[in-house]
Amino acid sequence: MDEKKLWVVELAPQSEEMFARCIAHLRPPPALTLSQWADKYRVLSAETNNGTARWHTDNAPYQREIMDAIGNPHIRKVVIMSAAQIGKTAMLMNVLGYYMHYYPCPVMAMEPTLDMAQTLSKDNLAPMIRDTPVLRGLVDTKSRYSGNTILKKNFPGGHITIVGANSPVGLRMRPIKVLLADEVDGYPESAGTEGDPLLLAQKRQTVFWDKKTVIVSTPTIKGHSKIEKEFLESTREEWTVPCPGCGHYQPLAWSSLDFEDYRTDPSKPILYKCERCGERFGEYAWKEQGKLGRFRAENPTAETRGFHLNTLASNFCGWKDVVDKFISASEQLALGNIEEMKTWTNTELGETWEEPGECIDGNKLINRRELYDAEVPDGVLVLTAAVDVQKDRFEVEVVGWGVGKESWGIRYQKIYGDTKEEKVWADLDAFLQVSFHKKDGTALQIAACCIDSGYRSVQVYRFTVDKFDRHIFAIKGKGGQGVPYFKNPTTDNRVKTPLFTIGVDEGKDILYQRLQHTVRDASITSGPNYCHFPLNPEAGYDETYFKGLTSEMKITRFRKGKMIVAWDLRDKNYKRNEPLDLRNYATAALEIYNPVLQKPEPGAVVQRRTGRRKLNGGI
Repeated sequence: MDEKKLWVVELAPQSEEMFARCIAHLRPPPALTLSQWADKYRVLSAETNNGTARWHTDNAPYQREIMDAIGNPHIRKVVIMSAAQIGKTAMLMNVLGYYMHYYPCPVMAMEPTLDMAQTLSKDNLAPMIRDTPVLRGLVDTKSRYSGNTILKKNFPGGHITIVGANSPVGLRMRPIKVLLADEVDGYPESAGTEGDPLLLAQKRQTVFWDKKTVIVSTPTIKGHSKIEKEFLESTREEWTVPCPGCGHYQPLAWSSLDFEDYRTDPSKPILYKCERCGERFGEYAWKEQGKLGRFRAENPTAETRGFHLNTLASNFCGWKDVVDKFISASEQLALGNIEEMKTWTNTELGETWEEPGECIDGNKLINRRELYDAEVPDGVLVLTAAVDVQKDRFEVEVVGWGVGKESWGIRYQKIYGDTKEEKVWADLDAFLQVSFHKKDGTALQIAACCIDSGYRSVQVYRFTVDKFDRHIFAIKGKGGQGVPYFKNPTTDNRVKTPLFTIGVDEGKDILYQRLQHTVRDASITSGPNYCHFPLNPEAGYDETYFKGLTSEMKITRFRKGKMIVAWDLRDKNYKRNEPLDLRNYATAALEIYNPVLQKPEPGAVVQRRTGRRKLNGGI
C-alpha cells in the first residue's frame, strides 16, 4: 500500500487576504429581525430628520413588533391601520432597505397616485440609499445602462418598483415577491378600466409561494374603507402599555384622556386615567411605559397580523397638539362643519368616520303608496301591532308581514281617551282583537303586539300581565349602539309582568335600511324587505304619518371627548316621531313572535318557530 502523503500548501500573504475575503462573502449573514437590521444599519437622512442620525427602534417601541412581523417569513400578510404620525413611512423605508440588503427579492411599493410614487422615491428612498452605507453601493445611479430610474431601482438579487395605483401600466410589471401597499384608502376603485389596483398588484405575486403583502393606511369612511375591511379580517391588535401606578395593561383610548381643566386653562396638564385603578398620570409617565408595551390581539387565530395605533401612543406628536386639534374640530362641528372632525378622527384616532345617516325622503314614500284591493293584501301571512301611550290617546300601527319580511302597512289608528281611565284601555283591548280581512274573506288577527311602557308604566304592566299568552308584550326602549334588538323578558317590576327591553337604535338601523331599499330603485315594487304603504284613506297613512316615520337621522356626536353615533330628530321643531317608534316596535313584535314566513299550503295555519328562540313564558 502506497504511503499516504500530506500536502501542505503555503499561501502568499496576498493570497491569504483574498481567501479570507472570499470566505467572508460566502459566510451566511447573521440572523437579524427587521427591527434589528434597522438598529444595526439604518441611517436617517437630513430630509426626514433634523440632520443624519442612526435609527433606534426604542424611540418608538410600538414599531418593533410591527416590523418584525413584516420580516417574519412565516407571516404572509401584515395590515397596519393607524393615525398619521406614528412613523409609517419610516417603517416602510426600513422594509425596503431590509429586502434590498439582507433578503434581496423583487419588491413593489404602491402609492395612491403616480405623483405620490415619485415623491416617495425622491424624498425618502433616494436619501436612504445615499446615507445608509450598506445600501449605497447596491444601486448603480450613474451608469446609463443600469436600468435605474426614479421609479425603478435594481440591486443584486432583486429590484424595487414604485407605482401609482392610478396607473394600470405600472401594475402590469414583472412578478413581485413583496408588495408594500401604502395609503390604500386613497386608491381609486379601478386602475383605468382594469379593476381594483390592490387586486391587480397582488396577482403579480402568484408565482411566489413565500410572498409577502403589507397593507398600510390611515382609514377614511366607515363601510367604504379598504384598510378597515382588511383590519377586521386580521388579528386586530391594539398597542397596550402598563399603568404607571398599578401596572395594568391597557390601550391608550381617547375617552380616558382628561383635558377639561386644560380646555379652560392651557397651563393645566393633560392627564390620562387608568381604566383599572382610576389614577391619573401625565403624558411623559405613560409614554415612558411604552418601553414595556405590547400588542394585544382581539382575534388571535387569524392568519393576517393586523395592528392599530392612534396618536396618543406616538412619540412623534404630543398630546397637546392632539387635544388642540380636537377642540378646534369640535368648535367647527358645533357650527355644522364636520370636515375638520372627520379629518381628526381619521388622522389622530386612526379610526373610520361614520357618516350621518342618509335621510329618507318621506315624499318618495308618499308617492309610492298603493291602492290595496282589500284591507289585507294577499301576500300578508302574519299581523303584528305596536302601541304608543300618550296622555289623551293611544297610537297604534298594525303591520302585515310576508315572505322575506316583506311588509305592508295595514292600519294606523288613534284611540282617544284619558289613558288614566279604564274605558280607553278596554277600547284598546277590543281593537287588538279585531279581525282584518283579505279579498277572499280570509280573516287575520293580530298575532303579537308590543306596548311601550315609557309612559303610564304601571297601567301598561297591568294591561299586559294577563295577556302574555295572547302575545301582547310590555316593552321599554333602550338607546345606544351595541344594545341587542331584544332579550328575554324580566319581571322585576311591581306588577311582575314580563317586560322586554328593545334596542331601539338597532331597530331603527334595520327599518331605515328597508326604507332605503324601498325608495332606492323605482323599478322594484315588491320582494324581501320591501315596505308597502296603503293609499286607501281609511288606513290612516297620510302625510303626517310619513313625516313622523322619517323624522330622525343618524348623527355623530362627541361627549366628553368620546365619539358617539346616535339617532336624533332631523327637525328640532318637529318632534312627532311616533310612527317611527311604532314601526320599530311592530318589527320587534315580529322578531319576538318569530313566525315561519313561508307561503302555507291551502287551508294551513301559519306556524311559529319553536326551537330557535326560547323565551320566558313558553314563547
